[in-house]
Amino acid sequence: MSPDNGKEPSLADHIATFVASRKPLPRSDGHAPFVVGLCGAQGIGKSTVAVAAAGQLRAKGFSTQILALDDLYLPRRDRLALAAEVHPLLATRGVPGTHDAHLGRSLIQAAQTEGQVVFPAFDKALDDRLPASAWPVIEPPLDIILLEGWCIGARPQSEAALAPPMNDLERYGDADGLWRRYVNDRLADEYQRLFSCLDLLILLAAPNFEVVARWRNQQEEQLKAHLASDPTAARRTMSQDQIDHFILHYERLTRHILDEMPNRADLVFHLDPERRVTRIRVNPA
Repeated sequence: MSPDNGKEPSLADHIATFVASRKPLPRSDGHAPFVVGLCGAQGIGKSTVAVAAAGQLRAKGFSTQILALDDLYLPRRDRLALAAEVHPLLATRGVPGTHDAHLGRSLIQAAQTEGQVVFPAFDKALDDRLPASAWPVIEPPLDIILLEGWCIGARPQSEAALAPPMNDLERYGDADGLWRRYVNDRLADEYQRLFSCLDLLILLAAPNFEVVARWRNQQEEQLKAHLASDPTAARRTMSQDQIDHFILHYERLTRHILDEMPNRADLVFHLDPERRVTRIRVNPA
């Protein structure tokens, strides 16, 4: 079904229509909000899609709020403590174990009440969580929460799958497998408890991991252009080599998600290297 303006429906159009069909009536009685997980690799555009879909859902009468996994990052001091106590690679944000999944779950549970909910906010330029005074206040009632992030809904790997290193980062930086096992253990524990809150899971599926690196480079170039007037902030962006190294932290789980999630997510959009939809798949409930 095309939008009223006659244009082909966008990703956000499809998502809003699908979610509304599964969540037919806005809630105004303080019941638990409908929680929709939106998973997609780095650079795929999920945050932009989430904002557009949320706007369309609000236009349909649903009070909708986005909770980004990125805003659940642990404060920098906590990640540095993990790096010192568990493994140096945990200083780099992104993988399971570097977010406060318990906080995410408690926020969703708090949204079931009539009271206000305060969502956290993270400043990537500072690489740190903003003070609580800067967190947005969410007013009830809340019909829909869009929980978006690169590994939302991911499942842990088997012990056998963890054994061989995925890339040079793991081969030389995690030779004993301690880092990847810690990440997998966190994914199997508190992240699964967070994901158990999901009523729907939507996947934006990249064609392969290789294109994810290109998308992440494009994302960084856009950030540099945005920060061009602020030399201090611009210096905190990453070079091509730094991005290539950074993306290795995500390779294992990204490949795992692309391999196993399309068969079970409620709604799957297969994208080409230009982020155009090539196939839409609805899996049985």
